[in-house]
Amino acid sequence: MSDQRVSAQGGMQTSYGFRTVADGEKQTLVNDVFHKVAKRYDIMNDVMSAGMHRVWKNAMIASLNPPRRPGFRFLDVAGGTGDIAFRIVEASDRQATGTVLDINGSMLAVGADRAVKNGYADNLDFVEANAEELPFEDNSFDAYTIAFGIRNVPDIDKALREAYRVLRRGGRFLCLEFSEVEMPILDRVYDAWSFNGIPAMGKAIAGDAEPYQYLVESIRKFPRQRDFAAMIERAGFARVGYTNYTGGVAALHSGWKI
Repeated sequence: MSDQRVSAQGGMQTSYGFRTVADGEKQTLVNDVFHKVAKRYDIMNDVMSAGMHRVWKNAMIASLNPPRRPGFRFLDVAGGTGDIAFRIVEASDRQATGTVLDINGSMLAVGADRAVKNGYADNLDFVEANAEELPFEDNSFDAYTIAFGIRNVPDIDKALREAYRVLRRGGRFLCLEFSEVEMPILDRVYDAWSFNGIPAMGKAIAGDAEPYQYLVESIRKFPRQRDFAAMIERAGFARVGYTNYTGGVAALHSGWKI
C-alpha cells in the first residue's frame, strides 16, 4: 500500500486507490464503484470539487471550440452521463455529432436518458466499450475528450494509444483530470477536505463512503502534470501541454495528431 503518485513509467494498472491489486482486478473494482454512484455522479463531482467542476468543464469546451457547422465528429470517453458531450453539442450550435463511450452500463443509461429528455438524442450515440480497446476504425474522429475518467483506466498508455489511433490527422486530444495542487496552503486545505470531508459527504449523500474513498485516493495516485504530459507525448501526440485550474486541483491536458 502506498500513497505515492505513480510516474510516467506507469503503475496505475494495479493501483486501486492506495491498495495494490492483482493485474486485471482493477477494472472490476472500478466498475463496481461507478455502478454505485451512477445516479448521483454529478452530485459526487460537486462534492469533490466544491462545484468547480462545472467551471473547469466549460473551460475545456471553450478550449476545444467546436465549429458551428456540420461535419465535426467527436468521441467522449468515460462520459457516460453525457455531461461533456452535451456541452460540446451546445457549443457547436447543435451541429456536432458525437459518440459517448463508457465501460459502465449504469452510467450510460443515465446519459442516454438525459439525452432524450434534453433533446440531444439526434446528435449522440452511446456505446458501452473499453477505452483500452475502442471499437472504431482508425482516423474516425476530429476530437477525443475525457473528463475525470483517465485515472480509472487500468492501462493508461494503451488508452492513449487508442485515442491517437482513432483521431484524424489534425485531431485534438483533451483530457481534464484532477491533478497535483501546486499552491502552498491550498494543497494542505485540499488534502484535509479530500480525506476527511469527501468520504463523509459521500456516506451522507449516497449512504456509502467507500466509493468516495477510492476516488480521493485515485486522485493522489495519478501522475503529476508533467509526467502525464510525457505519457501523452509517448503515445504519439504533438504540441502537448497542460493548463492548471484552481492551483492544480485539476488540469486540462492537450495534444494534437499531426
